[in-house]
Amino acid sequence: MSVMTIVGAQWGDEGKGKIVDLLAGRMDVVARWGGGPNAGHTVVVDEEKYILHHIPSGILNPTALCLLGAGVVVDPEKFLSEVDGLEQRGIRVDNRLFVDGRAHVILPYHRRLDECQERTSAIGTTGRGIGPAYTDKATRNGIRMSDMLYPKHLQERVRSETEQRNLLLEKLYNESPLDIDYIVKSTQLLAERMKPYIIDVSLLLEKQIAGDKKILFEGAQGTLLDINFGTYPFVTSSEPIAGGASTGLGVGPRHLQKVLGIAKAYVTRVGNGPFPTELKDEMGIELRKRGAEFGSTTGRARRCGWWDNVLARYSARVNGITSWAITKLDVLSGINQIPICTGYETPNGVIDYFPMDLFTLERCKPVYENLPGWKEDISHVTNFSRLPIEARRYVERIERLTGVPVEYISVGEKREQTIKLV
Repeated sequence: MSVMTIVGAQWGDEGKGKIVDLLAGRMDVVARWGGGPNAGHTVVVDEEKYILHHIPSGILNPTALCLLGAGVVVDPEKFLSEVDGLEQRGIRVDNRLFVDGRAHVILPYHRRLDECQERTSAIGTTGRGIGPAYTDKATRNGIRMSDMLYPKHLQERVRSETEQRNLLLEKLYNESPLDIDYIVKSTQLLAERMKPYIIDVSLLLEKQIAGDKKILFEGAQGTLLDINFGTYPFVTSSEPIAGGASTGLGVGPRHLQKVLGIAKAYVTRVGNGPFPTELKDEMGIELRKRGAEFGSTTGRARRCGWWDNVLARYSARVNGITSWAITKLDVLSGINQIPICTGYETPNGVIDYFPMDLFTLERCKPVYENLPGWKEDISHVTNFSRLPIEARRYVERIERLTGVPVEYISVGEKREQTIKLV
């Protein structure tokens, strides 16, 4: 049995899609455990760019079995649209893409409520209905994928739940109601197409693990967006940390033995919330330009900052990270001096741990050590020893400060622009 878990170690957008695609070629199974169409994994293969929101990045491996676990929330319309887009480009998904029947369904009222709630809370959501769908799940009002297997039951549930949400829209948000008949009918049509994809993913994974298959658990979003351990309330509604793979896929935690943490060579964040190393000057704008830091899901500009080792050590701890994949190292080429944050200055002194509360974190100021940069273009380098010495020292410093070895370095968006170290 060989299982690897991939997690985002920052605020998402770390380049998980490329790393998953890189590793998926040797995997029998790729399974995603949480989130929904708020994810945006970009993969470039032979000059072709694929942006995947719902479907695991492993779908580009024609032999890989791709699964969405019970912890995912699924928008059937967007899921099927993504399937159609892949098949139009020659990527077949029949009999190798499945969704757990326990996964909850995103319906039009979830998207509308998300938009209304964002206007009042300004969390910085994607507006894809993720939060309201997870809210319904927690309050036991959700509709699950398995409900789509029973047409009459589905019709009754969708009608009843839409009626309830219309009351919220009208009375609380002063919004016009949704067309109930249209939603019921369109959901029934989507359910017919979804039926072949609905299975018991947990049961299938048990058989794959017992059969000694090579399995990759694919995370969405990032550690600092975790509902429990992220920068609450500026978080997502699911559990992007490694432990979420166990609960979201229905596998025992003993299988999570190798955890690969994906982190950019600098840090980015989309939306609101504290960000200790954020650069609010010309360098921040320059990093955004160099790294093309715009959300693949929302198109919003990402906030940019230097490597935060306090954050990295925190991610390593809560995920049990066993090795790093450092992405976008090439973006730092040509910068004379590259700071690394080693601690936070607070009103009560310098700390080297990530605060558990927002009030402390908002007052943290980064303590930096400076490393010399390098001028060379490294996007063509495929061997660690061929990197400029300054680039090697930057990577080695990350290893020493975090106590976790670097296994992969990405120096471009293509598969071949990757350095394997371990």
